[in-house]
Amino acid sequence: MSALRRPTPVPSSDAPDVAALTETERARILAKAALFAPPAAVCEDGRTDLVGLTREEITQILVDIGEKPFRTKQIWHWIYHQGATDFRQMTSIAKPLQEKLAERFVIGRPQPVTVQTSEDETRKFLFRFRDGQEAETVYIPDRREDRGAVCISSQVGCTLSCTFCHTGTQKLVRNLGAAEIVGQFMAARDSYNEWPSPKGDTPRLLSTIVLMGMGEPLYNYENVAKAMRIVMDGEGIALSRRRITLSTSGVVPLMDRCGDELGINLAVSLHAVRDDLRDQIVPLNRKYPIAEVLAACRRYPAASNARRITFEYIMLRGINDSEADARELVRLIRDIPAKVNLIPFNPWPGSDYRPSTRDQQNRFAQIVMDAGFASPIRTPRGRDILAACGQLKTVSERLRAAEREKQTDA
Repeated sequence: MSALRRPTPVPSSDAPDVAALTETERARILAKAALFAPPAAVCEDGRTDLVGLTREEITQILVDIGEKPFRTKQIWHWIYHQGATDFRQMTSIAKPLQEKLAERFVIGRPQPVTVQTSEDETRKFLFRFRDGQEAETVYIPDRREDRGAVCISSQVGCTLSCTFCHTGTQKLVRNLGAAEIVGQFMAARDSYNEWPSPKGDTPRLLSTIVLMGMGEPLYNYENVAKAMRIVMDGEGIALSRRRITLSTSGVVPLMDRCGDELGINLAVSLHAVRDDLRDQIVPLNRKYPIAEVLAACRRYPAASNARRITFEYIMLRGINDSEADARELVRLIRDIPAKVNLIPFNPWPGSDYRPSTRDQQNRFAQIVMDAGFASPIRTPRGRDILAACGQLKTVSERLRAAEREKQTDA
């Protein structure tokens, strides 16, 4: 990739009227998602995975095997509140029923292939799913409190090809299913032994979910939404919607749907303040330009001064980090309850970009803060294990790429 030249500034247009989004456009997006659908949550021996099923789905399969619907509540509690992975752990269920369930069902988890812990205590998991596909998940501990965020992937690979993002260089293979999405959080909990003890005194370390891992979550909306409804269920994992943030590059039609149906926090990967530059570094902008993305942010029902939309802005030296860019950013978001996360570019093999200097980051941040917006400069976490923002890419894909290079050289 050749280094980008800074484009000539062009006037920013006001947002068009895009409130009336067509069902046809939404249907087109969901049809595309179906092309990359995950495999059925069924083991090789024919048993069905209960993780990722709704209460209604569990009730139906229990009825189908002659059991009473009230069993759903018991099973749900054991799976999502206690973290059981074996039916024999479900002590409130009689042994004959435990055996009957074990014959037909499993309580699955993605398998950790590698687990790396950074010098700053960030932990990265490479998870393998039943069909052999893999994705990465990162736990980022809060340095001030005994809790932290789990950064979850929604796809194997990514279709967006953002030029500054390592994940974007990995071709989209498929979407992750609801079981695989919620399973990442559950497996991370397993790693920290963070399921409630009988005394109820287990600390809440993994207290937040950020859908900021591999993939564009809104291009896998149905599975992401199903997984998050399971996570938010008050009788299970019971995370508040205020503890969940979905990051999107701006899939406008499904931003509206996410706000209406889930009401979780929204983060928008903006990264540029003019369409000509954003077209280059975030190619999705050619479909949904800045004005349309910001109009969707203004419509987002969960946005308020108490729950601000986060604009993510990666700082690329000499490309998008000028003081003029900062002032234009302020102008664009002036009427949106928002904060701006400034993200130093995290280098990865093969990239020509360079991070902005610290002085330039500070100048940019000061202009945004002077306009009344919180503008923290994110401290990179997990850089030494390629776990920082924009660095995720499965180890297997790296190995395949290295093997292709060897064959080419030969």
